[in-house]
Amino acid sequence: MRMSGNVVRGAGVCAAVIMAATPMVGCSAETVAGQATAAMDSFAPSSDNRDPSLQIPDVVITEIAPGQPHVLPTQRVAYPSIPPVGGPHDSQWAACTGVVYSKALRSENAVHSLEHGAVWITYDPAQVSAQDQATLSAKVVDRQYTLMSPVPDMDHPISLQSWGHQLAVESATDERIDQFIVALRENPYTTPEVGATCSSPLFDRTDPPPYDPTPPGPDAVPMQSR
Repeated sequence: MRMSGNVVRGAGVCAAVIMAATPMVGCSAETVAGQATAAMDSFAPSSDNRDPSLQIPDVVITEIAPGQPHVLPTQRVAYPSIPPVGGPHDSQWAACTGVVYSKALRSENAVHSLEHGAVWITYDPAQVSAQDQATLSAKVVDRQYTLMSPVPDMDHPISLQSWGHQLAVESATDERIDQFIVALRENPYTTPEVGATCSSPLFDRTDPPPYDPTPPGPDAVPMQSR
């Protein structure tokens, strides 16, 4: 995960842009592939606990302005982090109905999936073994509002994204992965377009729009601020 700009790192939760760091609450949970079990109840969003990811150590929260514009399929966005967590995006979202992509996705399509409430798991294929990729895949396959894809040359082996939220981990068995999924997948309090579908029949799952690893040029669409 690469980020630009200032990031404030607190005791467990990191906040970027203007979101203040929140003290960490100790947590330990037995999990089953991202499903909410009795031990995971504290990570399920509710009216009294709208963003349970604040309890997860090292989550980076970035405030993203609502109503982000669509860009053309030929345009790129100057995202401040790779993988990105929000901002302008393509009008076509990447299918996020529990899809595991074998190829890296164009960021602008994946960000639209985040706007619909998806959790996007990314991994660096050079740093994550086939066995660990299978462990991650089991958390995604056939699970609505999730998707997974490789992203080469990340700073960390694994990174999880939801709208305005990011978590980098070193291991596919890190318990925070399931905590993040339970806390933020279809979270009605953090999702800009609650109820929007993850089905995307026109999106090519086998040969999706390719990821461009080069830095965006001066003609890239800027991030929108409040």
